[in-house]
Amino acid sequence: MLRRLALTAVVSLAVLSAAAPGAAAASGPLPLPSPLPLPLPLPLPLPLPLPQGEDDARARLTVTVSKAGDPSAEGVFELECAPVGGDHPAAEPACDRLAELADEGTDPFAPVPRGAMCTQQFGGPATARITGTWQGRHIDAVFSRADGCEISRWNNLRPVLPGVR
Repeated sequence: MLRRLALTAVVSLAVLSAAAPGAAAASGPLPLPSPLPLPLPLPLPLPLPLPQGEDDARARLTVTVSKAGDPSAEGVFELECAPVGGDHPAAEPACDRLAELADEGTDPFAPVPRGAMCTQQFGGPATARITGTWQGRHIDAVFSRADGCEISRWNNLRPVLPGVR
């Protein structure tokens, strides 16, 4: 039974293979397949509206940076905004940047969306972790420079995160 099934499959394949070139010659060449469309990037979810209050502009963040290539940019820094304070080396510009991002309604601490297409480039071994509160919510975000998406996230938060070599 199994031999008969295998023989039937082989004979059918041989017949179809012999008939295909003749059919193609009679009707012309087969059209090329259409290229598949590239998937569109997923839209980033908009942050939920925050309740209005005096703590909305306040930020209390701990920024931990390592392997940045500049010893003065590495370490653990405290950043406070509204009023500006802490030992962050660029506290005022960092608070200004966080205020800009809040005004734009973007979430600079959101991770790269799943399935995002990122360039395969390496921006160095620098890593950072930011914890604390911003815009009235808890923050615990990790940053690296492992690919194009992560490099973009890092650069978007300059000068909260340092420039790297």
